This record gives sequence, structure tokens and C-alpha cells, in this order.
Amino acid sequence: MHRPPFFRTVAALVAAQLVLSACSVSAQPQGLWPDPEPAMPSTPGPIVRSVPNFRAPSATNCARPVSTREVPGFAQGRRDARDALASRDARAKSAPAEGAAAPAAPSTRGEGRALADAESLHRMFPSPQPAPQRRPVEPVTVGMVDDNASFAEYLAFVARTPVVHRPRDVRERYLLDVKDARGRGVADAEVAVQSPSGHAMWARTDAGGRVWLHPDAFDPWRSPTYDVAVRKEGRVAWGRLARGQKSAVEVRLDAAAATWPARLDLVFLIDATGSMSDEIDKLKASLRAIVSEVSALPSRPDVCLGLVAYRDRGDAFITRTHDFTNDVGGFLRQALIPLRADGGGDYPEAMNEALHETVHRLSWRGDGATRLVVLLADAPPHLDYGAPHYDDDMVAALGKGIKVFSVGASGLDRQGEFIQRQIAQYTGGKFVFLTYADAHDPSSGPGRETGHDVKNYSVDTLDRLIVRLVSEELAKLAPRG
Repeated sequence: MHRPPFFRTVAALVAAQLVLSACSVSAQPQGLWPDPEPAMPSTPGPIVRSVPNFRAPSATNCARPVSTREVPGFAQGRRDARDALASRDARAKSAPAEGAAAPAAPSTRGEGRALADAESLHRMFPSPQPAPQRRPVEPVTVGMVDDNASFAEYLAFVARTPVVHRPRDVRERYLLDVKDARGRGVADAEVAVQSPSGHAMWARTDAGGRVWLHPDAFDPWRSPTYDVAVRKEGRVAWGRLARGQKSAVEVRLDAAAATWPARLDLVFLIDATGSMSDEIDKLKASLRAIVSEVSALPSRPDVCLGLVAYRDRGDAFITRTHDFTNDVGGFLRQALIPLRADGGGDYPEAMNEALHETVHRLSWRGDGATRLVVLLADAPPHLDYGAPHYDDDMVAALGKGIKVFSVGASGLDRQGEFIQRQIAQYTGGKFVFLTYADAHDPSSGPGRETGHDVKNYSVDTLDRLIVRLVSEELAKLAPRG
């Protein structure tokens, strides 16, 4: 067994840091990632001991009722105004018929001011109207690209797309392949990669026992070698990554066989601002069929469902979270069906906050689960709000073994496409995008055209594609004989 020069350091890393008891980002020098390719310092600096910026997934089950947690978005003044508006509407409904004597309405200076504010906000927050007659929901057609499978094309897209984003340099990457004694992939194994300087990254292998490592995304010193520690069920194995090597880093780990049924944690992370009405309605129409088909896959997965909806500051909520549950009917009735598209205002939305909520505050199950997120959005995140930052949370997602399948809805601009593809590529997911009969007219109906910077894609309906993506992941978990 390979014993690296930094054995004691990495041993401590595995024994202490891979326990993942830390929940905040470690103290690191300023400018750790100042630009896509940090220059190596001329003289060695202080040793940096990176620690995980997440806790390991640890829930044992999702047998819980549907719950809701909400982060409100209204300023208090707008809350008071809206409450006053609701009070006014209630009084109007209970007012006597025309011509009858109406009692004098008591008033206070505070309520008068609130009502004045309410009147000015009435257009923004109109009274409920009778629900319009809904037209039949058309299918959503989508294309898909795998930026890890077509990595050169992805790097070309990055190079020709000068948009504002959070930089993480992924141009140099290495495949880690963790296998058991019989050569079968070891799923959901914990991985720690450390440089001699102490900079480290964490990951979990996917259902096939693989994960992509990007050293320049975490190590500004561009170390020539890295020690790789892999752990599962208390067993630890070692490997070495040498910069520039052509072959995959292969580590053998004597881990226990996978068991069926598979365990699937599936989250829908949805932009719920006003422009997303059609997409939300179509997801509602197809989710029951999606879950039914996924549950009938050969691995007979034990499915847990979660939902994180988000809007923006100043809207009714910033995030509305429904933690994992195995009550599919309750999830549909209490979480998805009541969801409405509303608000938004400016173009960017609170995606940073929503991704942070998804990665860190849901009850992800522990060892052996397949963890997937379907991110459905038509706008980029606000990059002017400060922390949390989406790149920190995509790094944490990789550490927790969460793959993100980003779905670009109608109206997604080039910056939004760049960031969605960035998140999907780093976490091992794929970029999905809506297609239309006319690429420049989302109202033209389902079709094969898109305005996104992609090529060589096939087209399917969104529900069938979600089932296929889940199926491909779970198919890697072949029964162990």
C-alpha cells in the first residue's frame, strides 16, 4: 500500500477533517483564487490547513411528513403595508350593500399611513382574482450536453464567453477511479486531496466510483503532486496524483458491496419568479409520472423528494424549502401544487441563497445514497449580494456527493448559461436547456431549436429526460454478486 511522504498530515486529514465536523470555510489567505491561474509564489508561504466547508450527509431516512421552512423577502414596511391592504380588502368584502348606512370606520394615524402605502403598492400586490381557465399544458422539449464528456468544447465555450462569474479554474483535470478488489466501482466513497502546502479539496465518488478532480480550483500554488485519501466504511486507501499524468488516478479500496434497493435523494431547485409560470405548471403536470417511472427502475430505488423554491429580495420569500420526504402524495399536495410563480423585479434572482439552502440545510442521507439536484431557472444569480457564493456551494456539493443537473429555461441569458454550466460541470452533472420550434420565440411551442451556445445535442421531453438521467446514474449501481 502506498504510504505518501505526507502520511501523517493526510492521516490527520482523514481522521479529523474527513469526519467533516467543520461547517464553515477554513481560514485561508486572502486572494486564494484571485484570478483563473494564480501564479506560484517565488518563496514558500505559510502552510495552509484547509478544512471542509460543509458537513457530511448523515440522515438515515426521509420517513417524515412534508415540512416547510421559509426565508421571507419583504422589508418590514412593505409587510405592514401589505397587511393593511389585506385588512382593507377584508373590510370591503364585509361592507353593507349600496345605499345602506355604513358604520363609521375607526382610524388611526398609523393605519392611515399604512393604507396610503398599501394603495401605492396595490399594483405590486393585487387582490386575489378568480383563477383563469387553464389551457392544456404542452410538453416541454429539452436538449442536453455533457460538458465533462465533451470537455474541449466546454473549455472553448468558457474561453469565448466573457461574462461576470465566480472563477474556478477547471482547465486541468484528472479522473479518480475507485475500485474494489474485483475491479468494480466503489460508489459514494469519501475523497480528500491535499497538496504539500495543505490546500485541500473533498469529493465523493459517483455511483460508478468516479469523480473529476480539478487541482487549480483549490490550490493557488499549483503543486506538482497531491496525496489522495479515499475512505468508505472505516477502510482507507491511498493514491498519488502527479500533475501532468495522462492516466486516471486509480485507488483500490476493499469496500463492502452495494445493496439494493438503491437510495435516491432527488431535489427540485426552482426559480419561482413571475417569468417561470409555464415551466412550473409543466413540472406539476409531470412530476407524479416522473416519480412513478423512477420508482419502477430495475434498482427499485427508495426515493426521497425535496423542493427548494426561490425568488429574490423584496418578494414574498427568498427561499421556501420543503425537506426530504417519502410521502409523494403529500409532497405534491403541500409543496409543489401550491407553488406559484410571482415577483422577481430585476433580472438576476436569489440563486446563491437557494443553492446554499439546498446543499447545506436539507437532510441528505448518508453513505450509499445517490444525491441529485434538478435546477430549473431562467436567470443568473445576483453576484452583488455578497455571500453565500454559488462557487463555494458547488465545491461543497462535490464534497457531499451531490450532482446538479442545470436546466436553462426560456429567457436564460449567456451569463446564466455560463453559471449553470459551471455548476453542472464541476459537480459531475449535465446542462439541460429548453428547445422550441423557433429558437428566438419561446411562444412558438415545443421543437428542436435553441439559442444556447451548444451543438451535437438530442431532444426529448423534460420528464423523460429526468427519468433517463436518474436511470443512467442508478444503472451504475449494478447488483453485486
